[in-house]
Amino acid sequence: MTGSREKGIVVREWVNQREILEHEIVMGFVSHCGWNSVLESICAAVPILAWPLAAEQPLNAKFVVEEMKVGVRVETCDGSVKGFVKWEGLQKKVKELMEGVKMKEMRKKVEEISEDAVKAVEDGGSSWRSLTELIVEIQTKSISA
Repeated sequence: MTGSREKGIVVREWVNQREILEHEIVMGFVSHCGWNSVLESICAAVPILAWPLAAEQPLNAKFVVEEMKVGVRVETCDGSVKGFVKWEGLQKKVKELMEGVKMKEMRKKVEEISEDAVKAVEDGGSSWRSLTELIVEIQTKSISA
């Protein structure tokens, strides 16, 4: 895949999303906000253009935009989750994600959270400690049963 700052790429076949997000040229990610995609984007320190479609995705998008402040949300014409999106509104949100003061704030925030996420999965990190505690608890309960 090649590209420049002036061009985007649309990929229609399966790709390793994580590898793409970790590439240095990727500056933003249009995501449906499934939780795995959110985690991969955050771990790669890439801000998100949230475009949720169904299930828990709207809640995840709200969390990404309003709580974590690492993305912006696509606006639909009628404000509903499944509403239509006009190209002008999409263009506005892409620019918001890629340019200006808000972009710098989002990028800084996602980099901070990314560092924490990487530490959490390192040996001895909080994710490993939690997993170890769970295993010990299960083993203890199965021994006492």
